[in-house]
Formats: sequence, structure tokens, C-alpha cells
Amino acid sequence: MWIYILGTSLILLVAIIVLLLFERGKIRKQIQNISSELDRILTEGTDEKIMLFTNEREVAALIEQMNRALESRQKVKTDYRVSELKAKRMLSNVSHDIKTPLTVILGYLEIMRLDSRYHTKMLEKVEIKADEVMDLINKFFTLAKIEAGDIDLTMTRIHVGEFCKEIIVDFYEILTEKDFHVDIQIPETELYVYSNQDALKRIILNLISNAIRYGSDGKYFGLFIRYDEAKVSIDVIDKGKGIGKAEKAHVFDRLYTTEDSRNREIQGNGLGLAIAKELAEKLGGNIVLDSEPKVRTVFTLELHRMEF
Repeated sequence: MWIYILGTSLILLVAIIVLLLFERGKIRKQIQNISSELDRILTEGTDEKIMLFTNEREVAALIEQMNRALESRQKVKTDYRVSELKAKRMLSNVSHDIKTPLTVILGYLEIMRLDSRYHTKMLEKVEIKADEVMDLINKFFTLAKIEAGDIDLTMTRIHVGEFCKEIIVDFYEILTEKDFHVDIQIPETELYVYSNQDALKRIILNLISNAIRYGSDGKYFGLFIRYDEAKVSIDVIDKGKGIGKAEKAHVFDRLYTTEDSRNREIQGNGLGLAIAKELAEKLGGNIVLDSEPKVRTVFTLELHRMEF
């Protein structure tokens, strides 16, 4: 009897060991397959994921984490490609935007060399074009400094309503001359943000200038301040031609300009909004765009509200 029981137990033990070895071998095989598949994906540089069906929870968890890592890697590759394309577009645009006024300057200088009667008139034009080049270079390096974190942003408490009133006064004459309908809505409530005065002023100045330049055909300018418990929003509004869907995704790109911006009357260099966006993010805020062409275009600066 004891021999029978002992024999049966031994058979069970052997069966368990065999089963464990089988399972271990199966898991080992699955891990080998995973390793081989991962090596192929990395070597070929494809955007595939590891596809292996298993009942082992640990193996399934391992595959899931590896696929997350592959997704992260694919996102990095995609972001790099996008950045590379933006850099190439930026270099192409900056080359064009610097070359054009420099060509004009050289033309004026040639005229002056050949005929002294044009000295004064040509010198004025040379100065204007040289200022355009210098402005572009200064904005380019400002953006580079912001992105590198090499800019002093000393933060102070700012009364948003009073701050915006002081800025908009500087545009009163321009808006009047251009026959704009001006709509300013600033609440009586004292609203404060913790921000840098110079950076905030630069952002708002850019948004206002942008609305006047590109929205002039709509003859409307609006500046509204909205708020809730968490944030303060500054809307800068025009009713000009607006921005189409295809352009919305690029308006904050460095040196991106719309077709209209090549018009001499409203020419821009495509750096103002990029700088404004970068500064807003450095201040812990954001700029968002909403545009319905020929109806209403709104750039909204969002900032964290500060209790006073």
C-alpha cells in the first residue's frame, strides 16, 4: 500500500516537474520570440509594435511595456522629423527675408554711386531697409534666447485691467486714423496676474499690432478681458480676412507668414507670434486662436489669476 502511494506521489511529482519545465520552456520561447521581434523592429527602424498572444500575465505585461516604449520612440522620431522640417523652412524663410532687403540696399547704393543727386532720398530708403534687417535679426535672437532659457523674467504682481488700458492708449491715434470701430471691455473687478511686465507688454503689443495689420479691412478692433476663479483671458479681436484652417496650425511657427503678409502694406516677418507664444508659455500661460474668416478672429492670451 505504501509502495503504491509512494509510486503515485512520485508520478505526480514528476508530472509537476515536467509541467513546470514545459511552462518554463514555453515562457523562455516566448521571451526569445519577443527579443527577436524587438531586435528586428529596432534594426529596420519600422513603426511596428510587438504582436504576440500569450496567456502568461507577466509576459503580456512585458509586451505592453515594450510597446509603450516603442510608441514613445516613434513619437520622438515624428517630433524630430517635424522639427527638422520646421528648421529647414525657417532657414529658407530667413534667407529670403534677409536677402530681399539687402538686395534693395545694394541697389540703392549702386544708384547713389552712379548719380549723386539721389544721395539723400536713397539714404533714407537704405536706412529703412537696414532697420528691417536689424529688426528681423533682433527678433530671431530674442526667440533663440527665450527657447534657451537665457532671458530674465522677473515676476511681479500686475493689475491686468490698468496694464491693458496703458497699452491700448498708444494705439489710439493709429486706430482713429484707420477709422476702426474700437470695442474695449475691461471689467471693474480688480484682476491680478503674477507675470513679467516687459514680457507681458511685448505679448499684448504683438497681438494688437497683428490685429491692426491683418484685420484692417474689417475696420474693427476689440479687446475684452474675461475671468473666472482660475484664470484671466485677454481677447484681441478683429473682423478682417481671418485665418483659414490650413494656416491655423502654423501661425505660431517661426518665420511662418501667410500669403497676405507678403503684401507691402501689411508685410510681417513671421516671428512676432512665435515670440509671443514662447513668452506666454514661459509665463505659465498660453495663446489660443479662434478664427472664422471674414467674420471674427480672436487671439486669446490666457494667464493664471492671482488673488490680491
